[in-house]
Amino acid sequence: MGSTQLRYHLRCIEDLRAMLKAHGDWMPLGSADEQKPAAEGTVEAWGRSAENPVGGWYGLKKGYRGRFGMYVPPVLKKLGLAEVEENPRNNRMRSI
Repeated sequence: MGSTQLRYHLRCIEDLRAMLKAHGDWMPLGSADEQKPAAEGTVEAWGRSAENPVGGWYGLKKGYRGRFGMYVPPVLKKLGLAEVEENPRNNRMRSI
């Protein structure tokens, strides 16, 4: 809806899959806007961490870099690379 487009580095798909394989268990998604802090230990926090392979945000445009934990996990699910829960709240994912 609307014209807002969120864009992420393409490599985030393989990077996230590799991190999930190394993690080895379910991980909370933890979606948050760019201006809000991400909860520790979530996919969202990893997607903006200086410790990830790109050394920070996977989002490409300042002001629209958040919500990594909401929009990227379903792509991995669709590609058959991860399991993603679809509950009303507190969803998690893990590598297949």
